[in-house]
Amino acid sequence: MAEIRNFGFVRHLRAEPSSHIIKYKDGRSHRSGRGMSLWFLPMSTALAEVPVDDRELSFLFHGRTSDFQDVTTQGVITYRVAVPEVTAERIDFSIDLKAGVHLEQPLEKLALFLNELAQQFAWAYVVRTPVRELLVSGREKVRQDIISGFEHESGLEALGIEIVSVRVSSIKPSADLEKALETKTREKIQQEADEAMFERRALAVEKERAIAENELQNQIALATREEQLIAQQGQNERRRITESAEAKKIAAQAEAERAQIQAHAKAEGIRLVEHARVEGERERMEIYRDLPASVSMGLAARELAGKLEKIEHLNLSPDLLGPSLLNLMNLGAKRLEPADG
Repeated sequence: MAEIRNFGFVRHLRAEPSSHIIKYKDGRSHRSGRGMSLWFLPMSTALAEVPVDDRELSFLFHGRTSDFQDVTTQGVITYRVAVPEVTAERIDFSIDLKAGVHLEQPLEKLALFLNELAQQFAWAYVVRTPVRELLVSGREKVRQDIISGFEHESGLEALGIEIVSVRVSSIKPSADLEKALETKTREKIQQEADEAMFERRALAVEKERAIAENELQNQIALATREEQLIAQQGQNERRRITESAEAKKIAAQAEAERAQIQAHAKAEGIRLVEHARVEGERERMEIYRDLPASVSMGLAARELAGKLEKIEHLNLSPDLLGPSLLNLMNLGAKRLEPADG
């Protein structure tokens, strides 16, 4: 609101930077600008104050969906006066030259105009959309339809108005419908929760079954490996026993062959010794065969004496020594005869 001071027949106006002041004289715009400070004569001057800052306009309207359900749409429109001179020509923004307040209600008229336009643009979407779709994804669609409607509305440009933004905060059904939807939604949520619980239980049972099956498979695999291990141990033990028996058999055969070879060698040695002894004995007998009986008797006595360790008693009879002495004497006589001759 502009501040006006009275100085007799002259007055002074000072406006805020967010206000655009238009000074009319003789029915024409004489001077205009934002945040102006000016002197004027009240008898020949008219003043208009147009707010040019961003302003928010809340809207709330009811509509009926394509399935005949009542809904309430609520939101906020942000707008501003882009061309104050044009707006002041279409809507009366004149101010009282004493108090500085608007003579009419221009902002209320502008808000009503914008509200009706927004309701018209939103209504076009609401009436062709079922309530469930509207409640789920309708806010953004309603916002886009309102923005698109404002962009194509030629009346806004003619008023010098610019839409800054549109926000749709909520779309709500009637209380009875909301309760019914909540009940159905709760039932659906409960059903989904029950199904989720059943799925979790089924999943838990499936996991337990899988774990049990896995444990069984592990036990089977372990038993199979144990069986294979036992079989392998048995094979190893049989192989060890077989190899040990084979080694013992080979050792026994080698020992038998060695013993046989030793026996053959010993027998051959004995045979050769006996053969040599027999040959020697035979040759000796050949020698003894031509000897006189007395010599043979002497040799026999010597042989016997060599084998006896101790002689306790020796008996020499005349019959035994007589012939031997006689032969000895004859032999000596024969050796003497050549010496004498």
